[in-house]
Amino acid sequence: MHVPPPRGPLSAWLADRLAGGDTEPIEVRSSATPWADEDLQLALWIAYELHYRGFDDAAVDGQWDPEIVAFRAQLERPWTTWLAVNCRVLPTDAPVAEQLRELVDGDNGPKLSAYLRRHATLEQFREFVLNRSVYQLKEADPHSFGIPRLDGAAKAALVEIQSDEYGAGRAERMHAELFRTTMRWLGLNDAYGHYLPAVPAVTLAISNVMSLFAMHQRWTPALLGHLAALEMTSTLPNRQYAAGAARLGATDAQSRYFTEHVEADAVHEQIAAHDLCGSYVREHPAATGEVLFGAACSLALDNLFAEHLLTSWNAPESALRAG
Repeated sequence: MHVPPPRGPLSAWLADRLAGGDTEPIEVRSSATPWADEDLQLALWIAYELHYRGFDDAAVDGQWDPEIVAFRAQLERPWTTWLAVNCRVLPTDAPVAEQLRELVDGDNGPKLSAYLRRHATLEQFREFVLNRSVYQLKEADPHSFGIPRLDGAAKAALVEIQSDEYGAGRAERMHAELFRTTMRWLGLNDAYGHYLPAVPAVTLAISNVMSLFAMHQRWTPALLGHLAALEMTSTLPNRQYAAGAARLGATDAQSRYFTEHVEADAVHEQIAAHDLCGSYVREHPAATGEVLFGAACSLALDNLFAEHLLTSWNAPESALRAG
């Protein structure tokens, strides 16, 4: 994968640095809506991607380049400030699994899955899958950063979930590979990162919040809460995605990515809420608020993503970036 085209001075600075150019210090300004800031989110995504697969055309090994690490810290400030203001949840004395369930059940975001099931055109479904590919082709990787930071029952629970995500040792059953089959049904290129230039900032933000939590040890409880929210909000939407794909002509194999999650995540949500987050909080009682924070971030960004797609399609217009 190549370094994607810049969307402004921040991502341009990072692209220049990775190309080995001479870079002068650059100021990262505050943003009222950083999740919608194309330049900020792309710069963050590039900086985080250096810790995943990197870029074939980067002349500089940027993973631990001091200038890039310091620049990423600047990028994260407006991002974490917005998350802290908009996604903080006050914990109660109830078990953390109950609090997670209450948080998830209380979410009233846009019903994207219902639209995809009943109304989406084939092109709209294609745009949905294209956007999702930015994360889904490295599905589970951000949360795997939590494994070495855990111990005991929490570690065992996370490994159990991740093993299923990675196909339990069978490459063809990896969730990322199942997603590639769905992409090919829709005539999409299934190469990792291929559609990065086409997706909007909110799509990058969904991936970036996971990477934010993954890259920082202090955000470990938020990483676990984020995973719990993903698992606890997966079964019903994926059942609807599968029905929508079938309505549009997908075979069982082409929609298996969605049906696999209907089955797997019904189990995973219990493991994530009780065995993972519950065990972690028993060992770290002060971390309850951070677990809930991670879950709330997941819900908030998924809702913003759904709102973007539905607003675009009802216009009607493409949900992808122009050009």
